[in-house]
Amino acid sequence: MAPLADLDPDSFMTLVVQEREDRLVVRLHRPEVRNAIDQAMVDELHAVCAHLERVPKVLILTGSPSDAEAGTKGVFASGADIAQLRQRRREDALAGINSTIFDRLSRLPMPVIAALDGYALGGGAELAYAADFRIGTAALRMGNPETNLGIMAAAGATWRLKELVGEPLAKQILLAGRVLTGAECLAAGLISELVEPEQLHDAAHSLADRIGAQDPLAVRITKSVFHAPREAHPVIDTLAQGMLFESEAKFDRMQAFLDRKASTTSETSTTTKTSKDNTSREQS
Repeated sequence: MAPLADLDPDSFMTLVVQEREDRLVVRLHRPEVRNAIDQAMVDELHAVCAHLERVPKVLILTGSPSDAEAGTKGVFASGADIAQLRQRRREDALAGINSTIFDRLSRLPMPVIAALDGYALGGGAELAYAADFRIGTAALRMGNPETNLGIMAAAGATWRLKELVGEPLAKQILLAGRVLTGAECLAAGLISELVEPEQLHDAAHSLADRIGAQDPLAVRITKSVFHAPREAHPVIDTLAQGMLFESEAKFDRMQAFLDRKASTTSETSTTTKTSKDNTSREQS
């Protein structure tokens, strides 16, 4: 398994990992079973989390891309591995195998982006719900069919989904097995953007670029404060702002803003003066 301080891409069997200076791209990679989430994938996602807790970066989660030439469709994750799930008993449920890793992913210091194409069902949907941002395609199919298998969606859907789309739609998905299309996900606010499959990768990186343009410490603290319970506000906001007010980035970025503003004002003033001078000469 990959060490904490450095991820070795060759050490992963169910994930394809690519690391950049400011982000980590993780592709679920069990194409033979539509990226069903098994224990090995859970273990490797824990290794990813351990790394990002130590070296905070934006995380992009994606699945198998579509390939028009080969005639294959994209898929994020079709759910938990049913063969393994069939064998699990009460003790396994109480261990919260999937809920623990999804909660850990949701609590990562920097934002998590889920790029979704094709099936995102059951545990795959719950993994997506745990992300901070979700981008999807028209081919996206998202839902929680667990009750049809005699179990419930117990890895975050019963409370995250209600917060994301509201109680009436959440109940349709959880209790009646409704599966949403990409367009329906966009209308419900479950995804923030609907793109063509070939644009999904670029859209996720474009969002990561926008996050990367912000001050990393301010992003980390804002995410943490955002997820704090209501009773912690406004005290936690004030304390967090106090920390940021002392950061070097605050002074540097605000000074840069003031310098740009002064430069723009000076250029506008010079342009206006030149225009007036030219007008005066023309009138003379």
